[in-house]
Amino acid sequence: MDFRILGPLEVSDGGRAVALGGIKQRSLLAILLQNPNGIVSKDHLLAELWGDAPPATAENSIQVYVSRLRKELGPDRLTTRPPGYALRVDASELDLGKFKRLRAEGRPHEALALWRGPAYEDLAYEPCVQAERARLDELRLVTLEERIDDDLANGGHADLVGELEAVIAEHPLRERLRGQLMLALYRSARQAEALQAYRMARRELASELGLEPGGELRRLETAILQQDPALDPPAEVPTAGSLLVVPSSIERLDDLLALATSLAAPLVLACVVPANEVSAATSALAARARELPEARAAAFSSPEPGPDLARLAEREGCELILLQGAPLEGAARVVVETARCDVGVLTSAPRDGPVLVPFGAGRHDWAALELAARVARATGAPLRLIGAVTGRRGRDASRLLADASLIVQRRSGVVAEPVLARPGRRAVFEHARGAGLLVVGFPDRWREEGLGRVRDALVADPPAPTVFVRRGAAADAPAMTRFTWSLTGSAP
Repeated sequence: MDFRILGPLEVSDGGRAVALGGIKQRSLLAILLQNPNGIVSKDHLLAELWGDAPPATAENSIQVYVSRLRKELGPDRLTTRPPGYALRVDASELDLGKFKRLRAEGRPHEALALWRGPAYEDLAYEPCVQAERARLDELRLVTLEERIDDDLANGGHADLVGELEAVIAEHPLRERLRGQLMLALYRSARQAEALQAYRMARRELASELGLEPGGELRRLETAILQQDPALDPPAEVPTAGSLLVVPSSIERLDDLLALATSLAAPLVLACVVPANEVSAATSALAARARELPEARAAAFSSPEPGPDLARLAEREGCELILLQGAPLEGAARVVVETARCDVGVLTSAPRDGPVLVPFGAGRHDWAALELAARVARATGAPLRLIGAVTGRRGRDASRLLADASLIVQRRSGVVAEPVLARPGRRAVFEHARGAGLLVVGFPDRWREEGLGRVRDALVADPPAPTVFVRRGAAADAPAMTRFTWSLTGSAP
């Protein structure tokens, strides 16, 4: 039997929901669950259910509630024990017990997953559970802070900012949450916003409590101002994922391999061919695979190559699919739309020259920069980021590009050189003409909102070998800032 209090009060027996009756009967069960396996006196039940002035029928009502619950729970489960009653609950049957065990084992994510809402949510206005609700809400919040610490320690800073802002709105005086937000912002290359978060915390504490922030929060502000290396995100663990390399034909495989072999990952070579060519294509791919370290090969025919390639990538645990051709046509479009991993579509073989990324720090731009940094590190080519020279109120992207360069240096050891240019198509094309590879990110909502004028022009007539990158749904994709105007031609 399972007893669940972390949310609405529920009991199930072998998957069957147990009927718990009305508010008073459910409240009586809630009181017993606050003291599982212990004796709860009738006097305590009377006081908790009706306060200082119980009605004359109160004792009879308790007996009725106990009788009904006993029918549902079983006579051995709810027993009469002078001077009251006892509810037998094994440690593994109560979700609160499971929660405490998981938390003690250092598994806060799994512990928090047991919560379905505020504790005793269906009894929110009953006095008998108010103190327990407050205690459990505090326990849940502390565990959430522990889980956020875990996420920060594992490089999840960029994905935490929105969550922390929402939690702080509900709990504005918790300094630990404020510090976690400051650290998440700083590690996401948003130093100014991290300092603004400190100022907001200081104003809130002064306004509500007349207090200055505690020593830990003050020390964090100082460390941010000094750009203390101790605040840097943890070093990334190199991924063991492979790359699925899909040429448009066997003859064009070398174009893709010129890019794929620079990404330092095991390769899976695959080609979709007519049924009568599968054997020959497999032999040709296998021959090339033997020349490469850790490479495998397969050819197949398919009436739906796009979905089959997406499934193959997932089955093989691929981190990236590299295709050839136009990104919004044929099977490539289907893969771009459906694959859970990252997808790159290459227009032509890379050549000598710098690796160039039009960069506005959106989630999609970071995906492009990540791939570009890997290519630059492997080939020794310069890595350059194009940002807008002016924006609203005369701002430019130089600080943004500097922040991005620092992050790239921490992650891959590659220095990204800033290139300031006017927003729009013409500047990107001018700088790209001498590039060895142009790496362009697809915005997340490209299907609903389109690619934008600049990307449309790059798809139609790429000025250099170009790889269009789409961040996968399953990927961990930091969004460094909301400063995303470099490919649109206008400031937000």
